[in-house]
Amino acid sequence: MFTGIISALGTVRAIEPIGAGRDMRLLIDTPAAFMAEPPVGLGASIACSGCCLTVVDLGADWFAVDASAETLAHTKLGSWDIGSRVNLERSLRLGDELGGHLVSGHVDGVGQAVSATPENASTRWVFRVPAALSRFIAVKGSVAIDGVSLTVNEVAGDTFGVNIIPHTASVTGFGTLKPNDPVNIEIDTLARYVARLAETA
Repeated sequence: MFTGIISALGTVRAIEPIGAGRDMRLLIDTPAAFMAEPPVGLGASIACSGCCLTVVDLGADWFAVDASAETLAHTKLGSWDIGSRVNLERSLRLGDELGGHLVSGHVDGVGQAVSATPENASTRWVFRVPAALSRFIAVKGSVAIDGVSLTVNEVAGDTFGVNIIPHTASVTGFGTLKPNDPVNIEIDTLARYVARLAETA
């Protein structure tokens, strides 16, 4: 589990095919501090732009993960290139502060950035989600975008808006995000169960 509070920005250093299939190994450069305290070990779970992946190799300032063809096809990881920026969060430990909301690292779908408009001291970003996910997005509810825990401020059909403060933009991929870019979307687990209960009521 994760909190949606990004602790570092990484950069894709290499993308290597695995075997004869379409699976890929991703090598991601990180700040040394991200790997060091406490030390990241083999088998650790790291959320990479919201996608929970397992560390299969590592060094002082990098780690490698394997992404299956299924993961590449149903997340934005399939569009990554060398140099792509990656929001990184290490898995939650018992006793850690829960600063955002509970995030599983299981991406529900790929959305699209629609627009970014300055609004007072922040920026109002609007995103479009697949139609099947739109019913889970609610005003003042939580959503994870590329692994970042955010509060929904507006909803209109299959689009919704969030406000990004300058600090969030400076420490996450929102600083370089552009309209039309794909984003990983994870809906709030609570919203999923509420919708399921409503269906069976």
